[in-house]
Amino acid sequence: MGQGISEVLPFAIGVAIVPIPIIAVILILFSARARVNGPVFVVGWVTGLSVVFGVVYAIADAVGVTGDSSGSDSVSWLTIVLGVLLLLGAVRTWRKRPAPGIEPEMPRWMAGIADIGPGKAIGLGLALSALNPKNFVLAAGGAAGLAQLGVSTGDAVVALIAFVVLGSLTVVGPVVYYLVGSESAKAALDELKSWLALHNNAVMTALFLVFGVVLVAKGLAPLTD
Repeated sequence: MGQGISEVLPFAIGVAIVPIPIIAVILILFSARARVNGPVFVVGWVTGLSVVFGVVYAIADAVGVTGDSSGSDSVSWLTIVLGVLLLLGAVRTWRKRPAPGIEPEMPRWMAGIADIGPGKAIGLGLALSALNPKNFVLAAGGAAGLAQLGVSTGDAVVALIAFVVLGSLTVVGPVVYYLVGSESAKAALDELKSWLALHNNAVMTALFLVFGVVLVAKGLAPLTD
């Protein structure tokens, strides 16, 4: 059990520190129906993250238990490809960084968050967790690594739960803080949003670089044994 959790822990932390979903949930908490939109966004987020991790794990595990080396090699190559995608993402993010003194631009879809209803809030949570390429690669990397360990189904489920819980802390945290602190929490959340927006490119470049190297190294290790 501990081995599975240790495998997915770094990837869960990577998901948790991606700035855009945190900024999105804070913007939702400034919407007119924040007390409804915040929790349903979390439901969408947790569902999407669970589905991506579970599906990738199931596929990688099915391929990896064929009894020959081809299955394990396939998972290793998948891990390498995911790592290369992250390294390319690091280069792209670094090149897109704003010039000194210029405020970074946020995605255009964020402009309409203040007016969304619960249906769109849960859809946004699903999209940012399951369809966001950054989170998808991190979740897939953790799931593929877990599959290579060959742990039992029970241990895999525990690792999945640990991944989702840890990866969701920075999304659930602001919602709980807002529900408990109400108006007094808005100022602190607004400051956090501004800081994340300012440092988004730097955080993402470092995140992509570190996890890209980790995934490539993890994928190469079984192939070179």
